[in-house]
Amino acid sequence: MARELLMKFADLAASTGAELRPGAGYHVGFSSVSIDSRKVEEGALFVALPGATTDGHRFVEAALKAGAAGIMAARSRVKDPTLRIEETTTATRAVLVVVEDTLRGLQDAARGYLENFPNLCRVGITGSSGKTTTKEIAAAMVGREKRVVVNPGNLNSETGLPLAVFGVRREHEVGIFELGMNRRGEIAELARVLKPHIALITTIGSSHIGNIGSREAILYEKKMIFSGFTGAETALIPDDDEFRDELAAGVRGRICFYGRRSFTELGELRTLGLDGAEITWEGIPARLSLPGKHNVKNALAAAAIAKAISVGDEAIRGGLGSVKPLFGRSEILRGALTVIRDCYNANPESVEAAIEFCDSLDWPGRRVYVIGSMLELGDQSPAAHRELGRMLAASHADKIFFFGKETAAARNYIEENQAADRIPFFYTDAMDELSRELADYVLPGDLVLLKGSRGCALERLNDVLFFSDSGDTSAKGDF
Repeated sequence: MARELLMKFADLAASTGAELRPGAGYHVGFSSVSIDSRKVEEGALFVALPGATTDGHRFVEAALKAGAAGIMAARSRVKDPTLRIEETTTATRAVLVVVEDTLRGLQDAARGYLENFPNLCRVGITGSSGKTTTKEIAAAMVGREKRVVVNPGNLNSETGLPLAVFGVRREHEVGIFELGMNRRGEIAELARVLKPHIALITTIGSSHIGNIGSREAILYEKKMIFSGFTGAETALIPDDDEFRDELAAGVRGRICFYGRRSFTELGELRTLGLDGAEITWEGIPARLSLPGKHNVKNALAAAAIAKAISVGDEAIRGGLGSVKPLFGRSEILRGALTVIRDCYNANPESVEAAIEFCDSLDWPGRRVYVIGSMLELGDQSPAAHRELGRMLAASHADKIFFFGKETAAARNYIEENQAADRIPFFYTDAMDELSRELADYVLPGDLVLLKGSRGCALERLNDVLFFSDSGDTSAKGDF
């Protein structure tokens, strides 16, 4: 059965300034978009992106064999006779969409696609941490009253966001999208695609500081989410962020601060340890199953979005109670051991929050902290990891397991300050060594924290930690 067209090739050309070869092809339009030839479906548009190790233009023939209706290719690559791009598209009666730059072409196509939904309320979320959790809580709140579309997972990059917006359909009333950043200029590009009516910043931290240079530079880049404002839009800014005034300065539009000091609806906040928190909203308590004070902040950010969309108080409370965690974002896994699996990402702020949370728990057994490297910190990595060592030396851990070459600076701090006499530690850059040492150490009743950047893949320790797991496993949380 033929799938519904997302966009006609003629409209795609108008949005991107592309040249169509042939001008009127066998296919009128496309029904999906892919940048991976292995995931191309019948009727798809395949966008050939250049990469660090390979070039999507080399996979045009594979995409056509999979049933692509069109190929978006860079003009310079179409001219390369060894790739035979024009020849193969003509032979399969596919449409060749020729642009100067395929990344810009993908983004322009997504922007043009969104223009077909003038009644969609577009929400953008960025910040150094908490984006995905804020998005999920906001969707749970808003979704109780309106039909919502969000990025799948954390599809929030220069390619991920454009792909995500092609998930918008006629029935959707609100689109809540997170905008990530790995380089300068990326948030501005994504804001140009999304053109948010409501834009929220979660926090200004040190994530990706190695690529950006400083927290002040990160502030500037994150603030670009407001760059397309014309005056009618709403900026949501955390009331407790040290850069709140800088974030608000010069924004064209309505500025709303959110947080504990700004919400008149907010009553008592009661922490429940591993079981999350109880948040009183307009006099009625609601249970948030995600533990840690950072998740309370994420919940309040989500409530700010819900309020800006005029969602009712009952929906806000209901969303708080219904939200579930995502993989690797401080899931609480209960068995012979209790494991806090927070291994999706790590930066100085989120690691500090994880350690503080574990230290705060009234735990009868031992605390075992498995700490992986914080990546993408650039020149600031040694100092950040030494500070990590200082935090851990003052923590309540019974033993620390360091993993990754960057954590050597944390280990060195502990050694130099003779803290190892109080908190024993183990350091390695090899997963098999870590697995063996951890397996020999942990005992039933231990609390184990897994915290590290995505590149450390600490979830590989699951088999070690659940060797005798016969109990219930539940997942809660995101720092």
